[in-house]
Amino acid sequence: MPLEDDDKQRVDEAIAKAGIDGSTKLLVLNASESHKLGPVTVICMILNRTVGSGIYVSPAIVLKSTGSVGASLLLWSVGPVVAISALLCWLELGLSIPKFGVPDADSTEPHHEGEGQIKLENVPRSGGEKNYLEYVFKSPKVRTTCMYGVIYVTLGNLSGNAIAFGLYVMDAAGVAGSASAIRGLAITSLTFACILHALWRKGGIVLNNLLAFIKVSMLIAIIVIGFAVSAGASFGNGPVHGMTIDPNNIPVSNFDTHTSFLHPSHDVANYANSLLFIMCSFSGYEQPFYVMSEIYRPKKTFARSTIAAVVFIAILNVLVNISFLCAVSVNAQLYDSLDMATLFFRDIFGNDLAERVMSGIIAFSIFGNIVVMTFTASRVKQEIAKEGVLPFSLFFASSSTTPYAYLKERFFPQPPEYQRTPPEQSPAAALFLHWIFCMLMVAATSSTTPDLAYTVLVSIYSYVVLILVRFFVATGLLYLRYGEGKSWLSSRGFKPWGGPTAALIYSSAFGFLLIAFLIPPAAGSPFSNKSRGIDWYIVPCTGLGFLALGYVYYLYFQYLIPRIRKEVLVVERQAVIVKEKGDWVQALEVVEATWVANSGPAGVAERGDSKVMQFEPAERS
Repeated sequence: MPLEDDDKQRVDEAIAKAGIDGSTKLLVLNASESHKLGPVTVICMILNRTVGSGIYVSPAIVLKSTGSVGASLLLWSVGPVVAISALLCWLELGLSIPKFGVPDADSTEPHHEGEGQIKLENVPRSGGEKNYLEYVFKSPKVRTTCMYGVIYVTLGNLSGNAIAFGLYVMDAAGVAGSASAIRGLAITSLTFACILHALWRKGGIVLNNLLAFIKVSMLIAIIVIGFAVSAGASFGNGPVHGMTIDPNNIPVSNFDTHTSFLHPSHDVANYANSLLFIMCSFSGYEQPFYVMSEIYRPKKTFARSTIAAVVFIAILNVLVNISFLCAVSVNAQLYDSLDMATLFFRDIFGNDLAERVMSGIIAFSIFGNIVVMTFTASRVKQEIAKEGVLPFSLFFASSSTTPYAYLKERFFPQPPEYQRTPPEQSPAAALFLHWIFCMLMVAATSSTTPDLAYTVLVSIYSYVVLILVRFFVATGLLYLRYGEGKSWLSSRGFKPWGGPTAALIYSSAFGFLLIAFLIPPAAGSPFSNKSRGIDWYIVPCTGLGFLALGYVYYLYFQYLIPRIRKEVLVVERQAVIVKEKGDWVQALEVVEATWVANSGPAGVAERGDSKVMQFEPAERS
């Protein structure tokens, strides 16, 4: 649908001004309507990120940690509740922040500053929790940006999962891979994803959707096989039944109510780590929020799509756990195994080939994780760069026409009678930044074994990005609800069911994890140094260290650099907001970051007010 004449005029004017010779303004085009992500892609992004190694590896870890089938299944039932609560909180924030001052419909001259009335409108923007944290912890905003930026630019990647990809590929090939070969596969997978999204945006999206469909099909196949085995079906290795040894040393069904809760663990650290593993298996819900500016009509379809995806994958995850327990017995062999899925296939099909196939499925699932998160994480890093807090910020904040779009236009131009749509754009520079830190994370753990490197990288990522940052998001929403009251409640773009219930569940769950990780595990715990290869305090101390490092970077950026340069950095982000089928959306953004003589208090950076466009994000009073 073409833009209205006045909207098109403003877009053309902004493009023209940014393109003037000698201009220091950076023009960042948003995806055009024909290139935006529809509901199917939104659902597939969640499914592709959620279905990784977690659902295959975590069930055995959780079972060993909790000590009983009943306790493990109870924890797996808690996971969907927390995940849905978290999603509802993110919907409340994502469809309400940022707020722009836009012309009222009753204004006679809606697109000229100073004429007519201005009202606040929620206009979704890419960036996810970056936007939410900046909105809540806004004094000063640059502090929040610096602290979050350090964490996400450094840790916002799946380098640990890429190492696991290398491990499982070697297992699937049936060879004992060297550490260098495994890391080579990790580097290859990460590099491929970055190059794909830089060269061909649509190709990356199509691959994401295809991978999501295949991965969900594999989960459904596992569920069907597990329940068929429970009903007595045989797949080449005779009848198989998941059994547990009762106190009288008699094997009974895993689902026997008299033995399901025998010998539960009393170690708080075991339950905390188990819950984290489960939450990692539900952590894909946030992915579409990182690319909100590129989603088609988010106010109309986004909430339904994301809720449907999370509910669907929650049901699948629980059913997969039950399916595993239909065939796999709880014994020492299970506790010594890395994952339950491999035992599931081996017990049912009774040959080594089945194990290798399962390793291939897990490697395939991890690769899907890498593809989708490379797409979304690069957009977050682009948004961080737009704030001017990174070295070479305007370079990393830029978008460029993809080579695929250039070649398509060069050899297959659109006929003149068709309305020309802008070619697809890709944040190639931000993808390069993402790739750099992926390589640094792989290199930083090169002196350790691949297994230990995977444990360290995934544990630190989980604690910092999945627990620490999400805890601040959850408590920030509670502050908006109770600290600002009617001001926030009346301006929300999404109103979750149950009032504050979702926010209370979300903050309580992640607050528990944040504190419980400071409790050392018992000596025989699967999370002890003997089992994992790292001391229990390494992960929380490193995580809190990244928070402190972000604050140090803020002091360096905000005070030390301006004193040395005797200049202050002024950053202007000018968003052009237009109507798209009745909804206000961001069409493009003009970013300018310039160093000017410091006329204010020493070392205090200032943010310039836009004079080019009247539509600026509204700050909270």
